[in-house]
Amino acid sequence: MNETLPNVTIYTDGGCRPNPGPGGWGVVILVPGCDPRELSGGKKEATNNRMELIAAIEALGALDGPHRVELYTDSTYVRQGITEWLPKWRASGWKTAGKKRVKNRDLWEELSTALETHEVEWHWVKGHAGDRWNEVADQLASAAIPRAPLPIDDGKAVHLFTAAAYSGKKKAGSWGVVLRFADSEKGLSERVDGATANRMHIMSAIAGLEELKRPVRVHLYTVSDYLENGATTWVPGWRDRGWKTREDKPVSHRDLWQRLDALCKKHRVEWHVVDGKAPPEDLEYAKQLAKDALSVAE
Repeated sequence: MNETLPNVTIYTDGGCRPNPGPGGWGVVILVPGCDPRELSGGKKEATNNRMELIAAIEALGALDGPHRVELYTDSTYVRQGITEWLPKWRASGWKTAGKKRVKNRDLWEELSTALETHEVEWHWVKGHAGDRWNEVADQLASAAIPRAPLPIDDGKAVHLFTAAAYSGKKKAGSWGVVLRFADSEKGLSERVDGATANRMHIMSAIAGLEELKRPVRVHLYTVSDYLENGATTWVPGWRDRGWKTREDKPVSHRDLWQRLDALCKKHRVEWHVVDGKAPPEDLEYAKQLAKDALSVAE
């Protein structure tokens, strides 16, 4: 270990919507005594794993000279690739244990080259679990994903705009939802003591969908990657594993995910994650409903 190298802490994240599909990556670089440095970028076609790798490559490439790096990622793919698989792949001519070609070899080779410049210690952090800088990296990655125009003017579908609010001081959360079909609009909201922001995001989608009395096509808008990823990607796996995570732990908010799963089977839901910095007007209204509900005196 070279004690003379400058120290830096890095958080990386990447993802696609859908997977594969348009992707984004985000990086936060923390240098002692300096303001946090944020980087991000996007690709029109990618996979979650490629975006995670690109985030690490871009982060290390942004450093001015060799560093001692503490690098945090929520990607088990990247962590295992670096700590377990990479030496074996090199030794086997970039073949897996099953004698197949290593996926994303171009990026693994690029990352491997970057690691020769720095002393990197890898850390895994659970995503969407309240880690400050992991959340920032996630937000940067999400904002960088190229987005298709929102189908706001689709007059043949119901539009649900969902939002949530949370106050640690009040130890309470709230949700808001706006339902719009043609010229009709309806707003709903509720405060829930002891609830988390993630729980309220799920509840906002449930509340909106439960208002629909017959199966319909729905455009559902949210700023929450957690909600969209859960509904479209994670729920099928959780269901197959008896509502356990890949780490064999109970799924958080299982009761709500099961309600949402049933509603998504009833309706044809198209999910749209919206840039929180430039949301459509109806989503702003849903957010205000959530804030107003949260501020209601006990």
